[in-house]
Amino acid sequence: MSRAIPRTYWVAGAAVLLALLFAAAATVAAANGGSAARPAPAPRTPGLHSADAGFARDMAVHHQQAVEMSFIVRDRTQDEAVRTLAYDIANTQANQRGMMLGWLDLWGLPKVVAGEPPMSWMGTSGGHDGHGGDGGQAGHGGQAGHGPAKPGALMPGMATKEELEQLGAASGRDAEVLFLQLMTDHHMGGVTMAEGCARLCATPVERDLAQGMVDAQRSELTLMADMLKQRGATPRG
Repeated sequence: MSRAIPRTYWVAGAAVLLALLFAAAATVAAANGGSAARPAPAPRTPGLHSADAGFARDMAVHHQQAVEMSFIVRDRTQDEAVRTLAYDIANTQANQRGMMLGWLDLWGLPKVVAGEPPMSWMGTSGGHDGHGGDGGQAGHGGQAGHGPAKPGALMPGMATKEELEQLGAASGRDAEVLFLQLMTDHHMGGVTMAEGCARLCATPVERDLAQGMVDAQRSELTLMADMLKQRGATPRG
């Protein structure tokens, strides 16, 4: 004859079962980051005239000229130190240029904007819309620390067409000195632009790239000053 199970055993068993169910649910929730946790907001796409987009467009152009000058001087001298520096600059800046153009494609933004003055994203023409269309972000900073572009140059630090022709016509020490002087100017303008992005850009990976440019180009400026001194020359300005 079977004995009836006391009511207290049923109550205790039910409590244990409920506890196990709650524990299992909590474990699953923890593994999934919590069922009540809100999904992280998607990052906003930079606007057409944001600092992020403007820097990517302008620095891509700026970098392209550095690559061009580097290839020119490699054909105009046999000096190994200058040729190595030129190769490093061309390789680094070509890769960085590809990254910036890739970001513009990813953001669905054009690589050229008709009527947009160079470096306007730094606030030199009153500012534009910021990240995702928010106003005012590009209206800070300006071009403090570096003057306007010289006549015939698109942006501060960039060489003119005539200077590129002079570099292509020079050889030996003359080519080395002119290249180091032109690239010194070029890096000074590039550092100013990169500092602007490190301060104004909203995309973390782009700010990091810009700060990396600042650090690397400042180091190369010191190196080029030493190389000019070894050749009895100095930076132009």
